[in-house]
Amino acid sequence: MPYYIERGEIPPKRHTQFRNPAGDLHFEELLSRKGFSGEHTNMYHLRMPTRLAAVGRFMERQLQEAKGIPHRHRHLRTGKVNSSGGPIGSRQVLFYNDDVIISKAHPDETLNSFYRNGQADELLYVQSGKGTLATNLGNIAFVPGDYVVIPRGVIWQMSFDEPTRFLIMETRGSIDVPDRYVSDRGQLLEHAPFCERDLKLPDFQAPIDEQGEYRLMVRLQGGIQEYIYAQHPFDLVGWAGQCYPWAFSIHDFEPITGRIHQPPPVHQTFQAAGLVICSFVPRLFDYHPQSIPAPYYHSNVDSDEIIFYSRGEFMSRKGIEDESITYHPMGLPHGPQPGMYEGSIGKQETDELAVMIDTFAPLKVAAAAMGIDDEHYPMSWSE
Repeated sequence: MPYYIERGEIPPKRHTQFRNPAGDLHFEELLSRKGFSGEHTNMYHLRMPTRLAAVGRFMERQLQEAKGIPHRHRHLRTGKVNSSGGPIGSRQVLFYNDDVIISKAHPDETLNSFYRNGQADELLYVQSGKGTLATNLGNIAFVPGDYVVIPRGVIWQMSFDEPTRFLIMETRGSIDVPDRYVSDRGQLLEHAPFCERDLKLPDFQAPIDEQGEYRLMVRLQGGIQEYIYAQHPFDLVGWAGQCYPWAFSIHDFEPITGRIHQPPPVHQTFQAAGLVICSFVPRLFDYHPQSIPAPYYHSNVDSDEIIFYSRGEFMSRKGIEDESITYHPMGLPHGPQPGMYEGSIGKQETDELAVMIDTFAPLKVAAAAMGIDDEHYPMSWSE
């Protein structure tokens, strides 16, 4: 996933001459994963995609870990995070490890330059607001509840129709649909909680034939490198392949339920190296006559758990508000707060919307998280 598609004009065979009506060659570029052994997209440019006007400055960006803090459960009120600027500069890192960087962003400026993540795939969850992701492969309009997947190497800009807030995950590995949902030939299976019809694919745009100076910011290990391109980066006459941006709405996730409480893997939506991402959506509760709808207490001994509470009523927790994040690190048990376990008995359904991130290596808490950390949260289980 995603599946093979074609957009615009392409030659009948790869790596062969492809000319415009005047006889000028188009320039083929391969965007590929795992070297030459993974998913790929062949793109066809009006001009060489390597033409530069200048190499700009390198802007160092180092992650800052909160030092000397206790190992404990945390509750972050991320609606209060200090975030402004464009969709890149407004990012405030909250947690990270070698597999993922988890940020919150409240952009209030359009991204007028161009951006390319050269080291990570990106998954943006749209908490609120509307806008357009414009890429060299086409445009995707986004609305609240959308997951927007941007593979590394895609060049993009972003504009907003109204104030927008994102939860952002930058992952070392590619962001994919869980393996167990996909056939050995790449089709989503019958038991998957969504299908290909639910995906939003890029809307191809006509090539922009402009020359000049165009600022491109490339995210790298340790910072951002600025380049000045000699032509507009969105000059593709066509492309074909399986590596492209796409979106999926959390509202199209079909929950899997059962007679007794179902474990978190039934909510899994994405996978990447070192982590899984799950969606909790409105659903009917368990229907065994002795069922307890609230989740049972459990110890994370091999994973750290992040839950981003998007909206709704969360029957297992008190004091949770929209855009809260709870962090339950490995080595400690957690579960419903006092009264919530037994209080859930007899309830028929839940109206909650949340995103869960489980990592299989410990997360570091970023310094920016300290200003919104509820220091009393670990005592919320006390009678």
